[in-house]
Amino acid sequence: MNIPRFPLLILLILWSNIVLGQTASIRGFVTDADDREALVGVNVILESDTGGLRGGVTDSDGIYNLTRIPAGTYLLRFSFIGYAPWSDTLAFRAGQRLNLNVALQSTPSILDEVVIEAENETAAARVTAGLQTVNPRDMDLLPTPDVSGDLASFLTTLPGVVTLGDRGGQYYIRGGEPSHNMTLLDGMHVYQPYHILGFYSAFSSDIIHQADIHTAGYGAPFTGRISSVIDIKSRNGDKRNYAGALSISPFISSAQIEGPLIYNKLSFLASARQSVVEQVAQGYVAQEMPYTFGDAFLKMHGQISSNSQLSISGIYTHDRGRIGLEAADQILEEVGWRNAALGLRYIVLPRALPFVAEIHLSYSFLETEQGPANDPVRWSEISGFQYSVHMNSFYQRTQWKWGLYWRAPQITANLGGLFQDPDFGLNRRHKAGLYLEPEFYVTSNLKARVTAIAELFPGQEDGHNNLEARVRAIWQKGEHEVSLGAGWYHQEVFGLSDRRDATNIFTSWRSAPTENLSRSIHALAGYRVSPYSWLELSVETYYKQLNDLFIAEWTAYPRFTSLLQRADGRAMGVELRTEVRRENIYGYINYGLSSVLYTSKQPSAKLWFGGENLDFRPPHDRRHQLNVVVTTRISNIDISARWNFGSGRPFSQVYGFDGFLLLDGSLNLFTAPDDQRVIYGRPFSALLPTYHRLDLSLEREFVFSKFAITAQIGVINAYNRRNLFALDLFTAERNYQLPIVPVAGFRIDLD
Repeated sequence: MNIPRFPLLILLILWSNIVLGQTASIRGFVTDADDREALVGVNVILESDTGGLRGGVTDSDGIYNLTRIPAGTYLLRFSFIGYAPWSDTLAFRAGQRLNLNVALQSTPSILDEVVIEAENETAAARVTAGLQTVNPRDMDLLPTPDVSGDLASFLTTLPGVVTLGDRGGQYYIRGGEPSHNMTLLDGMHVYQPYHILGFYSAFSSDIIHQADIHTAGYGAPFTGRISSVIDIKSRNGDKRNYAGALSISPFISSAQIEGPLIYNKLSFLASARQSVVEQVAQGYVAQEMPYTFGDAFLKMHGQISSNSQLSISGIYTHDRGRIGLEAADQILEEVGWRNAALGLRYIVLPRALPFVAEIHLSYSFLETEQGPANDPVRWSEISGFQYSVHMNSFYQRTQWKWGLYWRAPQITANLGGLFQDPDFGLNRRHKAGLYLEPEFYVTSNLKARVTAIAELFPGQEDGHNNLEARVRAIWQKGEHEVSLGAGWYHQEVFGLSDRRDATNIFTSWRSAPTENLSRSIHALAGYRVSPYSWLELSVETYYKQLNDLFIAEWTAYPRFTSLLQRADGRAMGVELRTEVRRENIYGYINYGLSSVLYTSKQPSAKLWFGGENLDFRPPHDRRHQLNVVVTTRISNIDISARWNFGSGRPFSQVYGFDGFLLLDGSLNLFTAPDDQRVIYGRPFSALLPTYHRLDLSLEREFVFSKFAITAQIGVINAYNRRNLFALDLFTAERNYQLPIVPVAGFRIDLD
């Protein structure tokens, strides 16, 4: 793709110098003075001596940027809950570009206010045009079988997220398949971010700085997925002090250490977790727990200069276990996967230009296998490099983002005859793209964002260009906010799996033909209001049109997918959220009403159901979801409870079985072995029972001079609800999710 990058850059530089030459600008990083961690959401106000005001807030990297400042004298003020305010008087001259980094000092004297106001920063009802931003505190509020919180537990409280059970690591977001979701950690792709036991992801709250959850309507630079994006920023290690933590629980144990490599300049953060469920929980849980999993994370972050930062991140995860029931005539095969990713992220505020520039370079890898660990029956791998450059320019009434990216995922698989239609083997798909995303502050209450994306798939015989457009608008006035969003999306790689059997979680990745990429159209509208300081309400409705999905062909062999079938679909719903923040109690209620419908055309279906067209609800179409979360503190004990309810998911009813013989020559019908087939009803026309569960947790922290101990006791599935996970299609035997599970754990934090 011939993109005139250098002429374009020269024009932007000249234009910036001409337009901004008569005004000044100031930008920099805002950090915590104690550990040099970036502070998000700091209020930055520039007040002139004539009374004029302009300002903004810091982003996820703690960056602020004020531009188009007329020459003169100003008072610059920084304020943030829990920190002492900072101010200084500055004199700007025409054309001056000033870099100023600020370190805010925390103020223990207002700690009580911080605790109360911190609850105001929680994100349960704060959803804008499909985007919800969460922090570690949001995750730590939930009762989980671990002293630390986890992103996976928080995701399951969202009204648009569906899981098939408490194991398998499969998450469906607003109608999409698991492979339709993009998960990024510091810009690195993590293809399978969830562990085999559903309470855990690869991201504990100990390593997360902020997570942006885009359930629909996301903009640039996110391309290549048609359902959702989860963009995670890890926190930096402490640049002044060493600290560590150790924890153990019946399900998982963890260790963490951080500190300066070069005082005040370069830090590291290392974290590792390993499951102990087979060794500990297996002894008292009334169910077999054949799971082992774990993860490790390492990050180094450095302040290279006053206007630039560099970070290197790496993550590794591993999972292995058996899903389902073991019958007398059938031994369940193990399924396992390994993730690895390594990435570099460089941020610079060029002194000569009013830009914030980011450079990303990363490599990601996922291997999935089914069968014995040393001799798998089938396996699949996806790996590749990603490179991107992102530019962000700030002006008085506009903000311009643009960037370039290149991706080259490589896919290979050995499926042992499982998929007969596609030509598997080594496959590499290159993609180069350019995006432009201006955001306009139309009035003091209205802002709008427009996204244009152009892509090319070089090196492909059927190479085609891909163009996409997206739009987002937000109107705010007082306690009211209205948001709208729409966009066109595509996906060039996808995951293959047989969704007819909930216990079959093996997924193989595949590259789609360029002329027939999976595509979707998103449309959404939302309203949010805070009628009182302690109450926040929001409602959001969405629609997704899904085209050229790849699903398993419907056959009479339930555990094998022989051919691929294209399908179209649509997902729509409405989500209601209520969040209450009082001095002694915090809680929220989320409710989601949704509908997902797939349509496929399959010639062989006429023999089974009388027509080639199949309209069906996929197994992740859960119509009703309700989550209630309540937390409080009594006598220094943190008490949290979560109750979730889900209506029955669709499954395919079995009417009976028969035997199939291929009449190839002379056969003795009495002795020749046959293949057992299943006689199905219409696909997914029956419903599983409703699902509901109550989890409880109590925590108490004991603080000493050099360390702190947090003790936890709790119970998962407190009233021992027998929730169905899956039905064995051959024996009709029921496979239940976890029964009542008491948990206890502790954590030691060392300073």
